[in-house]
Amino acid sequence: MVSTAPSPTDRHEAAQALVDFIHEGIPLARDMALQLHHYDGEQLTLAAPLAPNVNDKGCAFGGSLVSVMTLTGWGLVELALRARNEDCDVFVGESTVRYLSPVWDDFLSAAQLAPEADWTTFFGTLAARGKARIEVTCAVPGDEGKPAATLSARFVAKRRAHPRTDAASANAAK
Repeated sequence: MVSTAPSPTDRHEAAQALVDFIHEGIPLARDMALQLHHYDGEQLTLAAPLAPNVNDKGCAFGGSLVSVMTLTGWGLVELALRARNEDCDVFVGESTVRYLSPVWDDFLSAAQLAPEADWTTFFGTLAARGKARIEVTCAVPGDEGKPAATLSARFVAKRRAHPRTDAASANAAK
């Protein structure tokens, strides 16, 4: 039997296309200089340099931390939808952020499904109702293996009434 699972190269290319889409469509994200760090199909990690995200104290601005974590969580859901050729709008329905320690250097944000969430239920609900929600957790690593900031979020996907016709469609199809 031939596997239909995307190869690591395909996953990386899809994730890079998503980061390009974020830069094109969200000027703030472009100004934050977000970059793809890693995507393995289960976890998405974005990187951000400190310089454009610094506050008056010399550490990462809290607004930048929550923005990067939100985009990382959103990106994880968007990549799963794109991998299944689902044309949906994705938005954050609810989120809780915790700032645990200052971030003094360039930083990463890693997103994965919350322990109680699963793609099978999400895609089953999407197929049945045309919309679905899923819980995602994100973290910015800090010192000594502890998180510097965390985000717990519920993302909602809703099928579009009209297909997307922008440059993102071309990138998503690659």
